[in-house]
Amino acid sequence: MNKVKVLFFATLRDKAGLRAVELELPPGMTIEQLKTMLVEKFPNLNGLMDHCLASINHEYHFDESEIPADAEIAFFPPVSGG
Repeated sequence: MNKVKVLFFATLRDKAGLRAVELELPPGMTIEQLKTMLVEKFPNLNGLMDHCLASINHEYHFDESEIPADAEIAFFPPVSGG
C-alpha cells in the first residue's frame, strides 16, 4: 500500500469538512480511481470531483495518471471569472 496525503482546496475543503487526509492506496491507483474513492468516503464531494483539477507533488496531472508512493495530491475546484 502507498501512503499519500490528499489536500482539498476552496469548496472541496468545505464539502469534505477537512483540509487534508492521509490515505493508504493500492499500488497503481490513478487520479480517477482516487476521485471515486473520495466521493465514497466523503459523499458531499459528489458532483464536484468530476470537474476538479488534480496535482501530484505540485504538478498538474490528468485522471489517468498513476499516483506514486508518498505523494501529495491536491484537488482544486473549477474556477470561473470574468
